[in-house]
Amino acid sequence: MKKVFLATVALAAVGAAAPALAADLGARAPYYQKAPAYVPAPIYNWTGFYIGGHIGGAFSSDNNFSGLSTGNNSNGRFLGGVQVGYDWQLNPAFVIGLQGQYSWLSGNVGAVFPGGLAYTNKQRGLGSITGRVGYSWGPGLLYVKGGYAYSDNNESVTFGGVPVAFATSGDHTNGWTVGAGLEYMFAPNWSANIEYQYYNFGDARFTAPAGLVGVGSFTTDDHTVKAGVNYRFNWGAPVAARY
Repeated sequence: MKKVFLATVALAAVGAAAPALAADLGARAPYYQKAPAYVPAPIYNWTGFYIGGHIGGAFSSDNNFSGLSTGNNSNGRFLGGVQVGYDWQLNPAFVIGLQGQYSWLSGNVGAVFPGGLAYTNKQRGLGSITGRVGYSWGPGLLYVKGGYAYSDNNESVTFGGVPVAFATSGDHTNGWTVGAGLEYMFAPNWSANIEYQYYNFGDARFTAPAGLVGVGSFTTDDHTVKAGVNYRFNWGAPVAARY
């Protein structure tokens, strides 16, 4: 009985001391689950300089020389070149810019006339200085462009393979150009584009030799399709928003 009495007293003492011990330890802090890190959506900035290269094809109109035989005008010619420019992003939706471009051309255009005279233009290249206006949605940019165009012509007239002196009435070296395209930022600092561009250098007539004076006017023009890549010097890279 003595042992039972002592055990009962000990349990009572422990029970009385427990609340005081809990008070000494302090209340346990409530548990909060850590919120997931916020990852902001990237902001795409088109403003800045860029430089790049392109490849594609060029096609001349078939109606040169009033419908006479136009040789390989309608056949595609390979082109490749470079471009440099600057874009300004006016707001999240609209972009304006200025671009200079030059494309080297393969092949030639020309016509063979009744009587044996032949005209050939080994057109070496196409250049342009254009403004462009675009609509942007994040990494994408849909744009139109237009401005000055230049044709690097290397013309000749031959008879039986022998060069013949000739003259024309019009300047078909300087002209105008329009185009449209789609550009997309596929990585920081890098964008790719595909575009159609039309070049027109006006009409001209032969004033010599006599055998070509009456063949009618001809137009120097080119339809081109190009695919290119640009490096945008950091301004075109996605920038994480700060909060």
